[in-house]
Amino acid sequence: MADKTQIETRAQDVTITYLQMLQAPADKGEAVLPENARLERVEHPTPELARWLYSAVGGPWRWYERLTWSFQQWADELAEAGAEIWLLTVNGTPSGYCQLAAHVETSNRQAHTETEILYFGLLENTHGQGLGRALLTAMVNRAWDLHTRHPLPPVKRVWVHTCTLDGAHALANYQRRGFEIYGSHTEEEIIPKEPLTGWQSMFITPADLS
Repeated sequence: MADKTQIETRAQDVTITYLQMLQAPADKGEAVLPENARLERVEHPTPELARWLYSAVGGPWRWYERLTWSFQQWADELAEAGAEIWLLTVNGTPSGYCQLAAHVETSNRQAHTETEILYFGLLENTHGQGLGRALLTAMVNRAWDLHTRHPLPPVKRVWVHTCTLDGAHALANYQRRGFEIYGSHTEEEIIPKEPLTGWQSMFITPADLS
């Protein structure tokens, strides 16, 4: 059983940067993953799986907002049209993931889809192997063809946000894949005083973050 300790928090200014693509990449070649790696769409994502991935990948980067979500909140989000989780495995072991979300908008009386790369990352033990570049390249393609797998209007925009709590190379990685910055702002957030491990994050309850 995990030790239950109060998570110390502190206020910190965090800069959030928003990036977008307004056209699909001219070169839609698929990313080349190592022979021992596979990227698959999770056909029936569950709240348990979504929370575990969020915890295991995001703990070191202080992803904490959704650790207080209820089972139903996770279930409701996963039930939305266009919601997808893609799982990266290496030698059969979960190593990273990406969660996509669809937003249907209307302009000039024409409906279109805007795909958000909601969450993206690797587990700590797979950092430094070049998997992030390949995973992001693949997921940009899957974001652009999201409407081919769901009853959605065509995708006209793909967007993502990153912040100063994320990895040092996150912003540059998005820009190298073709994303362009369209806005940023800085706000004070109450965050865990120290980065959480994936193990810690799995067992956190709302009371631990109060």
